[in-house]
Amino acid sequence: MSSRTVIRGGLVITASDEIHADVLIEDARIAALAAPGSQSWSADRTIDATGRYVIPGGVDAHTHMELPFGGTHASDTFETGTRAAAWGGTTTIVDFAVQSVGHTLREGLDAWHAKAEGNCAVDYAFHMIVSDVNEETLKEMDLLIEEGVTSFKQFMAYPGVFYSDDGQILRAMQRAAGNGGLIMMHAENGIAIDVLVEQALARGETDPRHHGEVRKALLEAEATHRAIRLAQVAGAPLYVVHVSAAEAVAELARARDEGLNVFGETCPQYLFLSTDNLAEPGFEGAKYVCSTPLRPREHQARLWRGLRTNDLQVVSTDHCPFCFTGQKELGRGDFSKIPNGLPGVENRMDLLHQAVVDGHISRRRWIEIACAAPARMFGLYPKKGTITPGADADIVIYDPHAEQVMSAATHHMNVDYSAYEGKRVTGRVETVLSRGEPVIDQREYTGRAGHGVFTPRSTCQYLN
Repeated sequence: MSSRTVIRGGLVITASDEIHADVLIEDARIAALAAPGSQSWSADRTIDATGRYVIPGGVDAHTHMELPFGGTHASDTFETGTRAAAWGGTTTIVDFAVQSVGHTLREGLDAWHAKAEGNCAVDYAFHMIVSDVNEETLKEMDLLIEEGVTSFKQFMAYPGVFYSDDGQILRAMQRAAGNGGLIMMHAENGIAIDVLVEQALARGETDPRHHGEVRKALLEAEATHRAIRLAQVAGAPLYVVHVSAAEAVAELARARDEGLNVFGETCPQYLFLSTDNLAEPGFEGAKYVCSTPLRPREHQARLWRGLRTNDLQVVSTDHCPFCFTGQKELGRGDFSKIPNGLPGVENRMDLLHQAVVDGHISRRRWIEIACAAPARMFGLYPKKGTITPGADADIVIYDPHAEQVMSAATHHMNVDYSAYEGKRVTGRVETVLSRGEPVIDQREYTGRAGHGVFTPRSTCQYLN
């Protein structure tokens, strides 16, 4: 059965244009755009978007559903996490499959396919965390690219868990240079940080705020610099995840000025939260423990500038929620045992719209950093990330005037606190279509687990 939907009267915003247009959807794809009222398209469903924005569904290129970490696991499943994503106007997530040391990439990828398949409300793809670089792993990278898993994450942090040394990183980068893969880097000097953690605990500095103090901005900048130079030696592109510090942005800007294919993402928590949150009294600061850590507030201006100048290309969430009760509490008396991660997949599009309201970025830049750039960076464009004939009908009807207060009492993420509790923002998702199907309809959830499908990706489309 074929179906047709028409969206009438809205302001269509993409990374490149703002136009008043009607949008015709046939089955799962966008069929046409036309001047308002100029076409008498027949339709099974008509959506009145008068006074609303019509924007592409968000692409969150950094989530961790069901991630095992620190003796527990992220509290959102693929079912709850993708439902919350839909509520927040995100219609595609790229999650991280994990290779454990001693196991193959294939085993890790298969395990994540099993977690996600049949459970997702919106479409999903995978990056691959590479924890064990050896000859077999390097060969497997080629095979995964053929299956549409075209990016590989490595860690300069977490010795004994995900950590790779410089030699392993160089080998993976050399392989990526040959097969078209994109290396994603968690850039923090984990070896040095472990020394500082040990020394802080020995001094009796156990509170959550010390998590930020030992994970120094200079050690993020040093690792970022090192990753850039290793990528340059390998002749490979590099994408640095969750950039939080002004000094790290400076390293990226310098490399880009040299003409290197080096890219960076930041996250809403670094744009809107700070070490003030980590220092909240009692054990409240544990809610804000993530890595890279929150920085002093003065770093925020440099991150916003990086987003305006394209020294930073993408805003993802690094959504990795742990409940305060029973999970974050594992670190009472020892900040190093607090599970690292924040909830955010539902908040990103709204927080970035607030940044438009506040004058940090333009409306088109909002769509660029939240939809188009992540889709291009990770080989999903123009299927995802834009509104154009032939693209998937992943569309959000967005009310730019509605006001809301963010709260754990009203969010849909499976976590017992909000990192933005009590924050007032202007703008709210009203209706969400995923491949033409309403997932959120006038603020009611109409989606279902299993609608979302695995989406293979091409290689990075963002290169010079």
